[in-house]
Amino acid sequence: MKKRLVMMAMGALLALGAFGLTGCSGGGNEGTSGGDAAKSDQAAADATRTFTDSAGRTVEVPAQLDRIAPAGHTATQVLLTMAPDKLVTISTELTADQAKYLGGDYANLPVTGAAFGAKGDLNKEAVAASGAQILIDTGEIKDGMKEDLDTMQQQLGIPVVVIETKMEDYGAAYEKLGELLGMEDRGKELSDYCKAAYDETVSVMSKIPEGDRAKVAYLLGDKGTNTIAKNSYQGQVIDLVADNVADLGKVSGSGAGVEIGMEQLAIWDPAVILFGPDSIYDTVGSDAAFADLSAIKNGSYYKVPGTPWNWLNSPPTVNQVLGMQWLPRLLYPEQYDNDLYKTVAGYFKTFYGYDLSESEFNEIAANARPKA
Repeated sequence: MKKRLVMMAMGALLALGAFGLTGCSGGGNEGTSGGDAAKSDQAAADATRTFTDSAGRTVEVPAQLDRIAPAGHTATQVLLTMAPDKLVTISTELTADQAKYLGGDYANLPVTGAAFGAKGDLNKEAVAASGAQILIDTGEIKDGMKEDLDTMQQQLGIPVVVIETKMEDYGAAYEKLGELLGMEDRGKELSDYCKAAYDETVSVMSKIPEGDRAKVAYLLGDKGTNTIAKNSYQGQVIDLVADNVADLGKVSGSGAGVEIGMEQLAIWDPAVILFGPDSIYDTVGSDAAFADLSAIKNGSYYKVPGTPWNWLNSPPTVNQVLGMQWLPRLLYPEQYDNDLYKTVAGYFKTFYGYDLSESEFNEIAANARPKA
C-alpha cells in the first residue's frame, strides 16, 4: 500500500513538472511569436522592389507605397485623380473652387513647390518633414531628365521617378502608376476611360476632312494677344480637333503662349476664338480692336472652362482628357448624340469621385457652349 502511494505521488509530481514545462514553453513561444511579428512588420516596412520609370531608370522603391509627394503641378493633378489619399504634399495651393470638387482636406496639405522647370523651387525640407516615401514627377520626357532625376533623388534621399503623360496615351500612364502604387484596378479604370475618350475623338475627327475643320485661335492674356501656337505641347487638344491658325513655325512650351499683334490676328481671321479662363472674354464683345474679326461678329467666341483646371492646357495634363471631349462637341455638335453635361459629369465622377449637378455644370461651362 505504502509503495502504491509513493508511486502515485511520483506520478503526480511528474505530471506537474510536465505542466510547468509546457506552461513555460508556451510563455516562451508567445514572446518569440510577438518578436517575430515585430520583425515581420519591420521587414515589410523595409521591403523594396525595383521599378523602371518612363525615363528608363531602374529605381529601388518601397514595396508598399502609402506616402507620396508630387514633383510638380502636373503630378499634383494626376495624383489627385489616381491616389489622393496617399498624398502627403501638393505642389501648389488649391483654390476654394478646386477644393470643392477635389476634396477640402487636400487643400490643407503642405505646399512644397515644383522640383523641375523654370522655377525649380521644391522645398526639400518640407518634403522630408512630410515623411514622403517617394517623389513622383509626370509630364513630357525631356533631354537631360535622367540626370536631373538622379540628382534630386540623391538630394532627397528617397526614390524619385517620372511617369510620362501623353495626350494620346494617358491610359499607359495610369497603368504605369497602378503598377508603381500597387493600385492596378484604379489604374485600369482610369486607363480605360482615357483610351475610350481618345478613341472616340479620333473616330469623330476621321469623318471630318482636314479642309473642313474649324479654324481656331486660342487667345490668352489680359489683352488677348497671346496665342498657343500650332504644334506646341500646350496646344495638343486644339491640333487634334481643329485647324489652329497660329502656325508660327516656332513653338513655346509656356502656358502663357506667344505674343502676337492685332494685325496678325486680323490676317488669320479665325472662324472661332477660344479665350483662356483669365483672358478678356467678358469684355471682348465691346472691344473695338476685335470688332472686325469674323468670330466676334458672328458670336463664335467662347471661354475655356477652368474648373478644376483649364480644360485645354496650363498645365497640359489629364485635364486634356476632358478638353478633348468638350472641344469637338462645341465645334461639331452634329457629330454627337450625347449631351455635354453627361460627358462632363462622367469625367468628374470617374476622376474625382464627385457627383456634378446640372446647376454646377451650367456655372462651370456657362460660356463654353454653342450660343443660341
